[in-house]
Amino acid sequence: MPALWLYLGIINGIAFLFFILDKRLAVRKKQRISENTLHLIELLGGVFSIIILIPVIRHKTKKINYWIVSLTILIVWIIALCLLIPY
Repeated sequence: MPALWLYLGIINGIAFLFFILDKRLAVRKKQRISENTLHLIELLGGVFSIIILIPVIRHKTKKINYWIVSLTILIVWIIALCLLIPY
């Protein structure tokens, strides 16, 4: 189980960097990171940091479709972790 927590820590660090970078690119009106790429990172486990960052850095707050996909991925991860963690 410690390997899972290490993995989640690393992937959430990567997700954090990608999301911050996308926000900076948006502000500078440069080529952005695609939403599909951000969702892939979320699906790989980076959803926890991105869900926190959305309101904190006010990025993608008005994109309802982005929120729906992100929250769905979050729910899937929470269910998966509940099934994996022994009681």
